[in-house]
Amino acid sequence: MIRGLYTSALGMVTNMQRMDVVSQNMANVNTTGHKRDHVVSHAFSDVLLSRIDDPGLRMFRNVPMGKLNPGVFVDDVFTDFKQGAFIETGNTLDLAFSGQGFFIVNLDGEELYTRDGAFTMANGLLMTAEGALVQGQNGNIQLPEGYIVINEQGQIYVNDEYVDTLKITNFTRDGLHSLRKMQDNLFRVSEHTEGETVPFVGTIQQGFLEGSNVNIVEEMVEMIAVSRSYETNARVFTLQDGTLQRAVNDIARRQ
Repeated sequence: MIRGLYTSALGMVTNMQRMDVVSQNMANVNTTGHKRDHVVSHAFSDVLLSRIDDPGLRMFRNVPMGKLNPGVFVDDVFTDFKQGAFIETGNTLDLAFSGQGFFIVNLDGEELYTRDGAFTMANGLLMTAEGALVQGQNGNIQLPEGYIVINEQGQIYVNDEYVDTLKITNFTRDGLHSLRKMQDNLFRVSEHTEGETVPFVGTIQQGFLEGSNVNIVEEMVEMIAVSRSYETNARVFTLQDGTLQRAVNDIARRQ
């Protein structure tokens, strides 16, 4: 009975974590370049139950009774890097990837990564809306006054004169899994990702932004499923608690 309480409680905790991820996805359905998160649940290993020193079975030390699973827990939260739809803006500083890749930016001296190409310019420096400096092959990208053209290879021209080339990278499958989300649509490389970058082989589209890859209908369906699962675990927890309470009261009364 006590084990049943723990299993139901663990189910509620797991569903609360799943709901947090779904809520985050729904909140970012209109965020440029946002990537949807998924929850991976994992079951605890089955426990083999045995009858030990049963008076009716003294000739056997242990008698197997079957297996019991104590429940599931959140094993991992991984990010789906599937490309979002293109949104045409006509803004010369709006950039979108066709293919897998990341812009490299510098924030407070740390090299970070983003798919959000909604860039702006301040004091001639190309940066994100939150102030992270977009990196080129020569470091921070300094743009003079003039008409800006960024071609599909990420080369930047101002008034038909070459200025710099965007610093872009991509990651292997394991490398993508090791990226960690930060605030402001940025990603940080974990220590396990070193050496797992690969060259960018896609193209850059100027005047476009990449939309979020969150499907609001799928998230709403997932939210309903999680809510029902949580309610079921809560109901089972209450029933077990009531049964345990009645058993304790009956035993006390008989004493």
